[in-house]
This record gives sequence, structure tokens and C-alpha cells, in this order.
Amino acid sequence: MADQHEDGLDPNLLTVYGASWCPDCKRSKQFLGEQRIKYNWVDLEQQPEAAQIVQSLQGGRQSIPTILFPDGSVLVEPSNAELARKLGISTKAMCPFYDVIIIGGGPTGLSAAIYTARDGHNTLVIERAAIGGQAATTEQVDNYPGFPEGVSGDDFAARMKRQAARFEVEMLEAQEVTNIAHDGNYLVVSTATGDEYSAAAALIATGSNYKRLGVANETEFTGAGVHYCATCDGPFYKGREVAVVGGGNSAAEEGVFLLRFASKVTLLVRGDHLDASKVAQNKVDDLVREGRMTVLYNTEVVALRGAKRLETTVIRDRSSGVEQEITPAALFVFIGFSPNTGFLKQMAAHLHADASHQPVSVALDAQGSVLTNAGFETNVPGLFAAGDVRTGSTKQIASAVGEGATAALMIREYLKGEVG
Repeated sequence: MADQHEDGLDPNLLTVYGASWCPDCKRSKQFLGEQRIKYNWVDLEQQPEAAQIVQSLQGGRQSIPTILFPDGSVLVEPSNAELARKLGISTKAMCPFYDVIIIGGGPTGLSAAIYTARDGHNTLVIERAAIGGQAATTEQVDNYPGFPEGVSGDDFAARMKRQAARFEVEMLEAQEVTNIAHDGNYLVVSTATGDEYSAAAALIATGSNYKRLGVANETEFTGAGVHYCATCDGPFYKGREVAVVGGGNSAAEEGVFLLRFASKVTLLVRGDHLDASKVAQNKVDDLVREGRMTVLYNTEVVALRGAKRLETTVIRDRSSGVEQEITPAALFVFIGFSPNTGFLKQMAAHLHADASHQPVSVALDAQGSVLTNAGFETNVPGLFAAGDVRTGSTKQIASAVGEGATAALMIREYLKGEVG
């Protein structure tokens, strides 16, 4: 076990000084969580005496977040790119041109990258967060073939990353793609840092993210009592009662996982039954019998209240219309998925000034998912899409991997010039 300071902080970990209401603090914490980097968290509202430490680190100023590293160095209000550089994460690719660029480093993107690289195609993966995607933050993957005892999401992602590295796939993390354009026969992919990379073909494999509740104060309280990642934020609620919104596999499984830290979990289910697998339902039933979990059916969240963080959650019984207030320490939301296509919708705002770069418009369905043909190609020649971001995807890791592999085979044929 690592040594502890008198203040209870692990000296071997970086320490984030901030406040629950601070949006930049939320962003830095999310980034570290996505990168699966452990850290100490010091909330200046809960520990006001720590403000003196922050002031001493900044020479009298008190900006947050202030991040202290084990080597004594400090970053104040860093961007994700600055954090990435400090942590030794590559933020710039080695080449200006690749045979294939894959946008998204989850199971779909990594599977495709392994296939294209094995075919001898120079392949770059660009991931906005950490390689492994949402799968990496899943506590346990029990339904992927070949792992009879299950496998942690972190281990699963690490294995895929090592496999991709074995075939010399270049992986770029903490980089947001902002634009895709045509330059002659090539596609040009631009990032938020202003870098551009060209490719003969590209694959959109940005996956999906958990849907939001859509109630007032949700954005303000995100990271300050409202969360969407149990593995990232569950440890902050040791010994406290929390609530989970949702009735599917994710809600049930993450609710069970949260009991590693929380004293009790209340599951808020909109319908009159769980839509989770039988295995997950059995776990929930056992915990209900033990008194560690409560399930409220026909229940929806209608309001979130508090000063600078979540203090009260208002729920409504959908059968009777009766509302009541509950006060969980945190609310974890798992109510389905939305495709990560925001950058595609906003590309018009990032048009390249060079007239030789022709903007592209990727066709999406009403839900924002990417439309493709049977060969996983979008309406833009040379641009493919696969996995959770695509219309008709099943939101399962096994099918995401399969789609990545199939898309790679379609890209192989495209690069041969046999299809186009």
C-alpha cells in the first residue's frame, strides 16, 4: 500500500485542487477519468484550508483547477492537450498523410485499425479521450466471447491497444476532430489543435455516449453530483447513498458496481420492470433482499436542485403523478445512448480557408446516427462509419468489433479501387 500524507493524500498520485461547481475542474477530472489515471481530489469548498496550498503553488493567486504532480510541478487551468503533454500522451501524429485514418479509438476503431494495419496500410487512430472508448470505463464485460470469467473494461481496452500497437498502428489521444474535407482524391481530417492529416480513406467510429436527462440544472451539476460514469466517479461517494437512473443493463450493472463504494443504491426505473439481462436482474434482486438496493418503478426525475452542486432530486410517480424529494449524495444516469456525431453537425463552422479543401456533409438520420450503405460507406466517397455511431448498430461490444473488422475489409476493397 502506498504511503499516505498526514492529510490523507497519496503522494504517489497527482492532486487536483478545485471545486465541484468549477467547469474546468469537471473537465480535468473527466479527462483523468477517461485516461484511467488515479488522482487525489481536494474540494476547496469542503477543505477551505487547502486554499493556502493553492496560493503558495501559484505565488498568491488562486485559480482552479490547480494540479500538483508527484514531481512537484504544477499546472493551472490546463487544457486537455496541455494535460496530455504533461502526462506523456502523444498529441501530434508523426506523418501528414496516412492510408487510413480512423476517428475513434474504441472497440470498433481498434478492431478496424488492426485489420487495416495487418493489410499493410499505414493507419492512424485519433481518439478524443482515451484509447479504449466507453468500453474501457465499463467495470466488467461478461458477454464478450473468449472470456469465460468476464474481463474488466480496462483490461479489455488495454489488450486491444497492445494488439494494435503490435501492428504499428499509430494512436493519437486527447485530440478532438473538428472537420473532414476533400482535397482532390484525399480526405483531410482537422483537429482542434489546428493540425491536419490526409488519408486515402477514413472511418468514423466515434461510438455513442450516455443520454442526458434533459432537466434543468443537469449541465450545471454534471460532475457536481450528477454523473455518467460509475467507475470514474463512484469512488468519490464512499459510505454514502446514491441513486441510479435507468432500467437497462447499464443501469443495473453500474448500480451493482457502485455498491463497492456506496452504502446503498436506489434504482429509479421509468418503466414497470427492468429491461436488463436475467443475470443482471438476479443480482439486483439479491441486493434488494439484502437491503442494499431499492428499486422504484414507474419513476422519472423531474427536477434537480441545489446551490452549486446537487442537493435534492425531485422524482415523480408516473402512475399517480405524486412528486417527492430524495437526497442522494449523487445521481448516476444510464438511460440509453446518443451517437457521438456533434462534430459532424458542427463541421460547417470549421470550414478550411483553403479553397482546395472542399467541405463534406455527412448524412445523418433523425437521431443523429451516421447513415451508411451495406458496405459501411457514408454518402461521402472514401468515408466509412461503423459501430455505435452508425444507424442500425446494436450497441454491443461484440457487434462493434465485428463492424470494425467488416468496415476494414470494405476499406481494403475501396483502396484497391474495386469499389468507390
